[in-house]
Amino acid sequence: MDMSLPKHVTSSRILVAVDLATCMDVLDLLRQVGDVHYVADFDQQLVESLIPDVDVYFGHTDVCVSQQLLDKAKRLRVVCTCSTGTDHIDLEALQSRKIHLISLTKEYELLDTFTSTAELAWLLLLACRRKLPQLFDRAKEGQIGLEDDQPLPHQLSRQVLGIVGYGRLGKMVAEYGRSFRMRVLVCDPYQQIDAPGIEHVDLDALVRTSDVISLHVHLNDETHHMINRQVLSHTKPGVTIINVSRGDLVCEDALLEFLESGHVVAAGLDVVHNEWDSNLRRRPLLEYARTHDNLILTPHVGGGSFESIVGARRFIARKLSAFLTHGADGLSCSNGVRDDF
Repeated sequence: MDMSLPKHVTSSRILVAVDLATCMDVLDLLRQVGDVHYVADFDQQLVESLIPDVDVYFGHTDVCVSQQLLDKAKRLRVVCTCSTGTDHIDLEALQSRKIHLISLTKEYELLDTFTSTAELAWLLLLACRRKLPQLFDRAKEGQIGLEDDQPLPHQLSRQVLGIVGYGRLGKMVAEYGRSFRMRVLVCDPYQQIDAPGIEHVDLDALVRTSDVISLHVHLNDETHHMINRQVLSHTKPGVTIINVSRGDLVCEDALLEFLESGHVVAAGLDVVHNEWDSNLRRRPLLEYARTHDNLILTPHVGGGSFESIVGARRFIARKLSAFLTHGADGLSCSNGVRDDF
């Protein structure tokens, strides 16, 4: 019996521009279904220089799959992203070119095993409410106790946690809030919420009542700049804003104004506007963070745990393998596969 792969499979050129140091077995799988070019040290410019000669691009959110990149990708037929979000991809351009997209967006069974983004949201929340950056600075200088002339940090018990979006991550953060004895409010017009200890409210009520507002929604036209000047003006003095979803949910200019005034006592952000900007370091938000301790930034690493990184890369590789081998009908072959780490 001839066990060789179909000719169209083995001739597919696959550009892998994502770090696979923790799961090199992904390369072994992809090499069974195509000619693989792996670049662990990459940037936007390098990917754009390599994309003309490939049929499949296998990447993550580090590179923007823009119209400019796609104009160079005459052979491209499949784009894979090891992420749930796709705002780094020009979806309309993909559709017009009939380029197939493979992502984690609707892989709910797999995603439910990934808790790292929700955990980072909670880390940022705790760091903001307990003033961790200030305490770290004091400890490094050999100082003991709190500063006498500074407002005291707050415990979480009996504080109000407002969660915008009650999907996979919103539900996890709500559970954390309940465990910390917080009153939990949720705003999500698309979800039926019937969970003990969870109050379903509209956005206005959530904004006016919450001590902490944590964002867990997808970015779209409806949610773009949902946290803006008007919304922030209705928040409680001393509110904390947490965002581990997408940067453009928040109007950064407005947030800076409210941070500077002290109305927003602190913000913890894992995401910012246009993360692919080569001059990101010079943006006002980052400049503010370097000179103030009430804004905590992390470099979009919510999903950056061993379990989620390895699991996502292996899962997407399996889906790609199934697609290249069997076409669209084969995508279901890779569903439901669980990893032991």
